[in-house]
Amino acid sequence: MGIAWGVLSTARIGGRLIEGARKTDDADIVAVGSRSIEAARFFADAHGVPRAHGSYEALLADPEVEAIYVPLPNALHVDWTMRALKAGKHVLCEKPMDRRPAHVERAFALAQQRGLVLSEAFMWRHNPQTARLRELLDARAIGDVRLVRAAFSFMLAGDADVRLDPALHGGALMDVGCYAVAGARFVAGGEPLRVMAEVVTGPTGVDLRLTGVLRFGGDVLATIDCGFDMMSRSELEVTGTEGRIVLADPWHCIEPRIVVQRGYTQEVVEVTPADSYTLELEDMAAAIRGERAPLLGRADAVGQARAIQALYRSAAEGYAASVG
Repeated sequence: MGIAWGVLSTARIGGRLIEGARKTDDADIVAVGSRSIEAARFFADAHGVPRAHGSYEALLADPEVEAIYVPLPNALHVDWTMRALKAGKHVLCEKPMDRRPAHVERAFALAQQRGLVLSEAFMWRHNPQTARLRELLDARAIGDVRLVRAAFSFMLAGDADVRLDPALHGGALMDVGCYAVAGARFVAGGEPLRVMAEVVTGPTGVDLRLTGVLRFGGDVLATIDCGFDMMSRSELEVTGTEGRIVLADPWHCIEPRIVVQRGYTQEVVEVTPADSYTLELEDMAAAIRGERAPLLGRADAVGQARAIQALYRSAAEGYAASVG
């Protein structure tokens, strides 16, 4: 038997985690909780989950559940993560954990105090494509890294989406731009020193479109952009002193493929497809069993929150913001 998981809410992304769980012996989705028993049962029946709970509290009280996946709206992430930790459950919290570093710190402090595993769910970080990118960068396949360009956007249909609700910490940066920020941080191998951002705000008050520049140590620069009002784009490009690396599907990793260009020559690095959600669950299982620390722990989640907070501060105040 794998780790017994409960899914806290019936959000669509929970279905992807359940699909990933079916491909590994390290995870079993045993229960789902919703704000109504009808919604919980509908979701459970649709995804083959054995038990349905009519409240989030009931799910946390389920004695057979060892770990909780939290895919709630952004503003609820830390609150319910901490409630799950207090109930003695390990937690995989959907990205971004929060835009306030102090709240992220508080959640990880509680996890440490209770001896529980907590991780932020950036599934792409677990994919073999990401690991292969790291290998190429470490081997200096393109020399010294000089510039990172990361993008993620799509056309958001309708005006009733929770991602447009400022009270729920909606906005393009929180939803898809956080991938671009994480990608820049991953490639640079550290945290940005300062950032600058420009934003286009929608009628509800959240960012519909945001672009930013991040400066890292070693004079590495990164540009990130994201939006709800543009065509679908998913890109990561790294330019170095001797070439560049391009990933056309860096975040979903459905069709992994890395292109390395040096001068007039181009090499295509094929990567075997793998389910990022499966690998994410296997990473959590290893951490829960005490075999190793989770891939994404406290330092990474806090660093992510600090970068997002600084980008929002720069956009609001109109000048560069330091990170930290």
